[in-house]
Amino acid sequence: MTADKLVVIAIIAVFVLGPERLPHYAAQLARLVKSVRELANGARDRMRDEMGPDFDDLDWKKLDPRQYDPRRIIREALLDEEPAAPVVRPATPKQSVERRRAQDAGLPVPFDAEST
Repeated sequence: MTADKLVVIAIIAVFVLGPERLPHYAAQLARLVKSVRELANGARDRMRDEMGPDFDDLDWKKLDPRQYDPRRIIREALLDEEPAAPVVRPATPKQSVERRRAQDAGLPVPFDAEST
């Protein structure tokens, strides 16, 4: 939030609440902000206690959900230079025997184009 937006909100609050009730509500807002800050600090300390020394090594910017752009992720996946791992399908007993014999003999493994 920018400073000019805060000024506009403060002016609206003065007109809506009035100068008599404004200090009371400002004090309530201050207490709310303080309790939320204490809650966040307590959660951070509890997380540090549970995670141990690994907590300080985390790169929190990498975990920011705003950085995940589906278009970028898909683009990087499509332009990936690494070859995809071949899909291994279970062989039938007959194919297993033929493959084992071919491998033992040092021959290329037989491939059935119709089975895929």
